[in-house]
Amino acid sequence: MHDDALVNHDFHCPYCDAPLTFVIDTSQGSHDTWEDCHQCCAPIQLHIIVSLVTGELETVLTGRDDEVL
Repeated sequence: MHDDALVNHDFHCPYCDAPLTFVIDTSQGSHDTWEDCHQCCAPIQLHIIVSLVTGELETVLTGRDDEVL
């Protein structure tokens, strides 16, 4: 893993609306993962899309654990 593959992504918790920043490793390619909110501890679903051509982060969809992304 290279440091240039790590990207900070800012968003708000879909449960408590707390501002959050997660570090995303784009070297893993597109993937789904779950992270806990640092404020309310609720599980947040992240659908991460990384470009196959450039390897850059294209989109991060976030939602509640019970949502289908």
